Amino acid sequence: MLSPLTPWRRFLTRPNDDHFKVFGVAILVALFCAVVVSTTAVALKPLQDAHVEAEQAARMAQMLDTLPGMRDIMEEAGVDTLETRIVELATGTFTTDIDPASFDAQAAATEPEQSATIPPDADVAGLGRRANHMPVHLLERDGDLLLIVLPVQGRGYQSAIQAMLALEPDLNTIAALTITEQGETPGIGARVEEPAWQALWPGKQIADESGQIVISVVRGIATSPYEVDAISGATVTSNGVANMLRYWLGDHGYGPFLARLAEEGL
Repeated sequence: MLSPLTPWRRFLTRPNDDHFKVFGVAILVALFCAVVVSTTAVALKPLQDAHVEAEQAARMAQMLDTLPGMRDIMEEAGVDTLETRIVELATGTFTTDIDPASFDAQAAATEPEQSATIPPDADVAGLGRRANHMPVHLLERDGDLLLIVLPVQGRGYQSAIQAMLALEPDLNTIAALTITEQGETPGIGARVEEPAWQALWPGKQIADESGQIVISVVRGIATSPYEVDAISGATVTSNGVANMLRYWLGDHGYGPFLARLAEEGL
């Protein structure tokens, strides 16, 4: 009876310059590497997810710490974190069909059944697609909204930019803007992550009296409540941040949700 090892021994005894052996060894090495990489990725995913969650929590805490008296308000309200809920963007309504703890909006944006193509005339943020659902973070007390934090993303000069936008209860005044991820040019566009530039955003107004979204960045010195100074030498990145906000606060982003929230409340 032929031993199972016989074909393997015959393979090993072939000359090292034999084309069949060279091809076979290459396939075996590739398969081995694929198994190692796949196993490592699966084994480390819980650690990676935990790291991402911890970093997001740290960013959220950093944002809350920039808001005067926010920690006192949270303590008075008896909460130590914001409530996260999932919103269906098209209707602006909350959904309970998705677990906020496990929902990944970036991953959902890549799945055709969980996302939508952004019309070119509306895609000022340069995203191409966006998830059908997004998380929102709420701070409320006795049914009254104290703060709402919206995850937003868009294109900068050479990278995707992720941020957290906090709005005051009037849903038109920026309470804080925190850039959570960016890969812009160090020392230039990357300055959007500096506290000094992010400190220019609180108090700015999103829309004018007619309801039109007009928030923007300008060269030189801002002269209206709808303007923020652009970063010198990084106009494209600065505009990317403004366009990101204009998209996500518009009709194809959180606009329907914010309109419903203003009309009906929580």
